[in-house]
Amino acid sequence: MNCEEARALLTAYVDGELDLIHSLEIEKHIEACEACRRSVENQRTLRFAIERSSLRYEPTAAIEGRIETALRSSAPPNTRTQRGRWPWIAIAAGVLLATFIVGRWPFGVQPAVDNMVAQEILDSHLRSLLPGHLTDVQSSDRHTVKPWFSGRTDFSPPVEDFAAQGFRLIGGRLDSVSGRTVAALVYQHRQHSINLYVWPLPGAPDASATSTARQGYNLIHWTQAGLSYWLASDLNAEELQSLATLLRRALANASAP
Repeated sequence: MNCEEARALLTAYVDGELDLIHSLEIEKHIEACEACRRSVENQRTLRFAIERSSLRYEPTAAIEGRIETALRSSAPPNTRTQRGRWPWIAIAAGVLLATFIVGRWPFGVQPAVDNMVAQEILDSHLRSLLPGHLTDVQSSDRHTVKPWFSGRTDFSPPVEDFAAQGFRLIGGRLDSVSGRTVAALVYQHRQHSINLYVWPLPGAPDASATSTARQGYNLIHWTQAGLSYWLASDLNAEELQSLATLLRRALANASAP
């Protein structure tokens, strides 16, 4: 089983929907494939987070009673039976919950998608801090790090070093976000490790950097020249923003005619 075949089945594997033979094939594949193994870890983490998400809502008895009353008054006589009561309530509650969630989101924004990716980025950053996980290629020379990705990714990530400004490039590695292989560049600022995640986002317009904080860590995201960028670190937000500014300027200069 190759990566393309495995990725088509990873979600079903995580959800426990595969038969025994395919499950064993996936398990054999992820033993040898770091990218697919990380994808499985990310999906399991995401599933755990969603199950405990603040969006999860349990209707109260009062709401169930109001739904039941409304259904009884509007349903045809032959459906007003005790036997059909709970399926109708479940459907109506689902519709109400969906309306409630959608109503909280501003038009044109996809917070669910952004939140999922942000959580994956944070989970990956935390795993990278474990001994031996931070870099696959260790070097402060961008002419060593950049060629390392050739043949390992389907794009060429831009690699910059800002040692003069206090952000020293120390290497890179492969990682997985939302089921695809991404490039992770690693910087050091004093005692803080910083991960920069990069992957293609064809057709996406350039977007200014936005910041968020999760579990005591800072994240910054932007898109530029068809690539998606995420910074993650326990570095304070102001200094992390300084690195984002340096990166965006360097990328703009590199793409300038």
